[in-house]
Amino acid sequence: MIRAFRYVSLAEATSFLLLLLVAMPLKYLADQPLAVSVVGAAHGGLFLAYVALVALTFRDLGWSLGRAFLALVAAVLPVAPFFVEKHWIKEPAAPAAAQG
Repeated sequence: MIRAFRYVSLAEATSFLLLLLVAMPLKYLADQPLAVSVVGAAHGGLFLAYVALVALTFRDLGWSLGRAFLALVAAVLPVAPFFVEKHWIKEPAAPAAAQG
């Protein structure tokens, strides 16, 4: 589940940047509203997945409610989920092999 959160965090941040830097200019400067419809729908789905995964994994990651709230706030900032993925989402350590 944590690995899925990492991927969704990266995808959500990337889709946000695509929406802002590619789709919106295409809509308003090139009269291509379809770009916003497609990228916006993908971003919306990824945003919802990100929020759900914060709720499902924050305890597994050892986050406080405050950190989980900050991770949710990060979802509305264009590049903040990249920070969350890089610095806050850590895979749990594999159990040490039994010595015998």
